Amino acid sequence: MPAATILVLGDSLSAEYGIPRGKGWVALLADKLQAERPDVRVVNASISGDTTAGGRSRLPAMLDQVRPVQVVIELGGNDALRGLDLNSTQNNLEAMIQACRAVNARVVLVGMQIPPNYGPDYSAKFSVMFTNLAKKYRTGLVPFFLKGIADAPEATAQFQPDRIHPKAEAHPRMLANVWPEIKKNL
Repeated sequence: MPAATILVLGDSLSAEYGIPRGKGWVALLADKLQAERPDVRVVNASISGDTTAGGRSRLPAMLDQVRPVQVVIELGGNDALRGLDLNSTQNNLEAMIQACRAVNARVVLVGMQIPPNYGPDYSAKFSVMFTNLAKKYRTGLVPFFLKGIADAPEATAQFQPDRIHPKAEAHPRMLANVWPEIKKNL
C-alpha cells in the first residue's frame, strides 16, 4: 500500500486530451515515482474542460476519498479562455488551497499564461494571480506550465491542430516544469 498519494486536479492539459493514454505528464509522473519513490502513488482527477469552479466543487470529496499528502492544482486556463471574472477564479483557487490546508495536504499551484488577444490587462492579471496566491499561502508554484513549449521557437509544432493542447512529445517537458515543485513538496 502506498504511504503517500499525490492528487492532480486539472483540466485537459492533465487529462491527456487528444493524446494516447499513458503519454500525458501525469502518467509520466506516476512512472517516474514508481521508479524513484514506489511508496508514492498518483491519482489523476483531471477533467477536460474543467474550470476552477468545477475543481472547487469536486475537491472536498476527492480529499476525503484519496487523502493526499500533496495536491497539484492545474486549473484556471479554461476560466481565462471563457473570459470569466478573475475575482471568481482567484476565489475558487483560494478555496481549493484552503481545503487542502485543512487536511494538511501541500499544494503546488500550476500557473498558466494566456494569449495577449484577451487584452494585456487581463493577461497580466491572470498570470500574476498564481504568483500572488503562491506567495500568500506559501504553496509550491510552477509559474508557467507550458514554459519551453508555448514560448519556444516553432511553438506551433508542439501543439495539436487546435493550438491549445500540446502533443504527446511536449508532455515530458510539462513534467520537467512541474517535477521540481512536486519533489520539493514530497
